[in-house]
Amino acid sequence: MHSQTITLQGHIIDSLILAKVLDTIVMLGGTFTLSEVTVGTQREDTSHATIRIEAPTTELLQDILTAIQPHGAVAEAEQDCTVVPAPADGILPEDFYATSHLATQIRWQGNWIDVRQPEMDLAIVVKTTPLSAHMIPMGSVKQGDLVVTGRQGIRVFPLERPKERDVFGFMEAQVSSERPHRHIIADVAKRMKAIQQCRQESNGTPKVLFAGGPAIIHAGGREALAWIIESGYIHVLFCGNALAAHDMEASLYGTSLGYSLGIGRSVPHGHEHHLRTINRVRELGSIQQAVQSGIVKEGIMAACVRQGVRMVLAGTIRDDGPLPEVITDSIKAQEAMRSAIPGVELALLVASTLHAVATGNLLPASVPTVCVDINPAVPTKLSDRGSFQAVGLVMDSSSFLRELARELGWKG
Repeated sequence: MHSQTITLQGHIIDSLILAKVLDTIVMLGGTFTLSEVTVGTQREDTSHATIRIEAPTTELLQDILTAIQPHGAVAEAEQDCTVVPAPADGILPEDFYATSHLATQIRWQGNWIDVRQPEMDLAIVVKTTPLSAHMIPMGSVKQGDLVVTGRQGIRVFPLERPKERDVFGFMEAQVSSERPHRHIIADVAKRMKAIQQCRQESNGTPKVLFAGGPAIIHAGGREALAWIIESGYIHVLFCGNALAAHDMEASLYGTSLGYSLGIGRSVPHGHEHHLRTINRVRELGSIQQAVQSGIVKEGIMAACVRQGVRMVLAGTIRDDGPLPEVITDSIKAQEAMRSAIPGVELALLVASTLHAVATGNLLPASVPTVCVDINPAVPTKLSDRGSFQAVGLVMDSSSFLRELARELGWKG
């Protein structure tokens, strides 16, 4: 038998971390011995466990250690992490460590140091002067960068149950089309109000991020979302060309993809309206200029411009135009989205599969996230991709936004 002793530290009892680690060991074919367990006596106290793991082969033992590392398992005999220089620009060493979106530390010269801005599916690069560690996309690595390899000298901090027992109590979120939504939306509104109050008291530090698709316009959620933005509850907007184009089409023509939002039917030559809208904005030079000139008077884009919301419009291969602000290089769009993430304390992903998954991939696990889509496959896919902190709501975007706006004080 091959063995390894690991330790767990933190709120490992009430957050069910210890139970998950032991279950994983057995499920993968190993055995364990709890050589030491110290349990905190009060809610704020931490607990400690030392576990000896045994497996019939070295390969199985490594599989077990890999599987329990995201739960905060650390080898008892601590070692520094290993680093290998990147062989070329955009190329990582063969055994590079692939990150999770959990808070992470590496051990360097006997000391544990924080890795900046957690994000899944990146690598860790160490800078020695001054000493720092940060996560980096594969395409951004430069030849000679010191890339962390293997799994020794790395520890992650699993999510722990928060003191508040609202819908964002971690490890409780499930996707269901049959559960009532009202209490979930009320909890979301409560968080948004708290963030708005905190921004007023701290000069604008925490942010709410909204990522959305054009179905918001088609389904009738435009007015509610515009009110939410105008009221100061949204601070970052991720979307594509379509949401912005159809929002301004509604302002200029009263249609969305040629379908009248007022009389509920297609109008003659309505299929041209979004193209004419895009052309008009391109002529003016920007969405901001279209709003400031008075051409676009109301709606989501107008509210964003007036409230100074940071907008990142990421393009796709199917875009018409596109609008001037749309970033057509997907790597640059990803970088722009990544740069807007710091400070986000709540993310709402509504009616957009592509933007929901892309945003979920960028967010640290500590950011409470709500994914809303009429298709249950979308929040399920987000969860399967690793965004296990996301609460999934299976409902249409218009109903969600209107109910959320009313919880925030909208009278519409």
